Amino acid sequence: MISMRFILVLFLVVLFISCEDEVTIKPKAQLSLEYPKHEYEDAKISFPFQFQKNKIAHLVKKRNFSLNLQYPNMKATVYMTYQKVTETNLDSLLRDAQKLAYDHAIKAESIPNHPFVNPDDNVYGMFYMINGNAATQAEFYLTDSIQNFITGALYFEAKPNFDSIYPAVIYLRKDMRRIMETLKWK
Repeated sequence: MISMRFILVLFLVVLFISCEDEVTIKPKAQLSLEYPKHEYEDAKISFPFQFQKNKIAHLVKKRNFSLNLQYPNMKATVYMTYQKVTETNLDSLLRDAQKLAYDHAIKAESIPNHPFVNPDDNVYGMFYMINGNAATQAEFYLTDSIQNFITGALYFEAKPNFDSIYPAVIYLRKDMRRIMETLKWK
């Protein structure tokens, strides 16, 4: 009888010792997100300015010629604010727009800026690419320095995690550049 118990215990010990997971090396994975091809159309607005927007963006008009371009599938919005330039406020508008971009320097890894100049349509401005876990990933301002001033900022409806939202950021930055390139004053 003892030999039967001994054999059973020995069998169980061997069973437990032999049960170990094999290590399987998995290849590095990269997030694969696909977005629709960029297709642009004129924004249907009766504002003091006109531009082209991505067809997938929903345009929501706000007060005082401001608007939101919403991208529901990406849970992102480009907030655009219009202000009238007066004899005394251009310096403060420019300072505020630059300050808004650089307020994110605490969380940002870098904030490269790219001047924008379109003398044919009298549109001048700056585009800021905010890289890192900041609240916004891109901002811009545009002006004719005489009557019109517009700021734009991209925000996501999620806690910023730059690595996760990077593909959407690249896609939406292209749309923001298109707004800048096609903007015309009325």
